[in-house]
Amino acid sequence: MKFSLVVSDLSGGGAVRAFLLAQVLRQLQHEVEVIGFQFGPALYAIPPEDIAVQAIPGTTFPTFFRSALALLQQLNSDVIYAVKPKPTSFGVALLKRLGRRRPVMLDMDDWEMSWHGGDDWQYRPTPRELYRHLFKQGGQLRQPDHPLYVRWMERLVPRADALTVDTQFLQDRFGGVYLPNGKDTDLFNPELFDPAQSRARYGLSPYKVLMFPGAPRPHKGVEDILMALDTLQNPHYRLVIIGGSPYDDYDARLQQQWGRWIIQLPRQPIAKMPEIVSAAHVIVIPQRDTLTAKAQFPLKLTDGMAMAKPILSTYVGDIPEILADTGYLAAPGSPEELAQQISHIFENFEVAERKGQMARQRCLRLYSVHTMASTLEQIIANLKQR
Repeated sequence: MKFSLVVSDLSGGGAVRAFLLAQVLRQLQHEVEVIGFQFGPALYAIPPEDIAVQAIPGTTFPTFFRSALALLQQLNSDVIYAVKPKPTSFGVALLKRLGRRRPVMLDMDDWEMSWHGGDDWQYRPTPRELYRHLFKQGGQLRQPDHPLYVRWMERLVPRADALTVDTQFLQDRFGGVYLPNGKDTDLFNPELFDPAQSRARYGLSPYKVLMFPGAPRPHKGVEDILMALDTLQNPHYRLVIIGGSPYDDYDARLQQQWGRWIIQLPRQPIAKMPEIVSAAHVIVIPQRDTLTAKAQFPLKLTDGMAMAKPILSTYVGDIPEILADTGYLAAPGSPEELAQQISHIFENFEVAERKGQMARQRCLRLYSVHTMASTLEQIIANLKQR
């Protein structure tokens, strides 16, 4: 079968989950394309070489209708798999189903309304404000993924022929089949890399490397790790960040306040990530206790698990269950506890490395792309029977 993965914004974070799903579908011998709008200047993530990606320039209303029509004309697959319940992905997919009957699957890896305050968000404009938001240049409602439209799309989630979600939070709220973020454990295989050589290659040999292998954002708690390093004042510690935030100047603000602790490497294609992660002594995923964080499965958690690294994270969302007893946890938003755990890990590093090996075994059982493929294969089989 041919699948079209429809992404709301290829210059946004949803592309990462889409590329992962594409890899799993390819493993199941399906033909796959990733297609979506691009509202920013560049792709958020570097796509795998064997995945076809088609980007259509994203615009605001009313010209967005032309962009949507261009995308609709390209959707000629057997199954449409929308990533995120947004007008620019799920909405377009449902429109295509109206014209030509195609099964529409939906994947949710975030609670989109959590970025706007969740259930507390309200839109109550005056008539004059409503006019401005609709018809004035730069009006809020001219944005295709305005929270009002996203809320409408969330009400249509039951219209999907199949729904996959990656956290218990989302399953409790929307239903669907649990499909956690897996990892290619053949690619992310610690036996293929020498950590000391990897550290030397990236100029990290002098340091005890705490690695955050993703794009920092406030809810991800990177500031808490940096405050912990301020507390510890160990000149050998460094926080290595891979990539950066494509949304704002958050990286620059971190550098301005805590630059002495930070080493930032440019974003990398997925094929290079195992080598870079192998350079870490500890993977840090210090999520804060926010609605957004509770609804997420931190994709980089399985980077560390697959590479058998000691992992330091927090008691947020599904993280304690994902790690079980194979990692280290601190209270969210507590630099003091994070500092204590960092000291404990390095003082008992052989024990930490054994936990890392346990984490890889847990990843192989529960959070590999092979496990994802098994789950997705059953969903597709049920879809064929409908």
